[in-house]
Amino acid sequence: MLMSRMNRKGFTLIELLVVVVVLAVLAAVVLPKFANSSQRSKESALKADLKMIRNAVQLYKNDTGYYPKLLSDLSATTAPSQGLDSAGTAQSITAADWRGPYIESLPTDPISGSAFSYTATSPGVGTVKSSATGNDSASVAFSSY
Repeated sequence: MLMSRMNRKGFTLIELLVVVVVLAVLAAVVLPKFANSSQRSKESALKADLKMIRNAVQLYKNDTGYYPKLLSDLSATTAPSQGLDSAGTAQSITAADWRGPYIESLPTDPISGSAFSYTATSPGVGTVKSSATGNDSASVAFSSY
């Protein structure tokens, strides 16, 4: 007695191969999109950290009239005794003007794993940059962030 096609249970080998091929094509399209997601997340974290630190430097300058002498002055719990003017010269800070800490803790550069670069000399006093070398996934130099 012949069994009709409707009464069969299971899949043919061809049907299974078609499903496997479709899944392989989907995987080939999707996986490259996620391959460098770790690097891109570090780049996003770097941009966010730089923005946060630069904002803290600006708040410090707005309150005291001077740039922090060191980046660690941003997370100090007591007023530092000195700051830097735009020429990089140390100036006394009035403790009453200081409203810190301006940042809870100083993060490290997520790309290089080391401290951020801070310029304490003229020109560029108060400039915060990434300490990472090289380029990001879009071929933009980390130093230009």
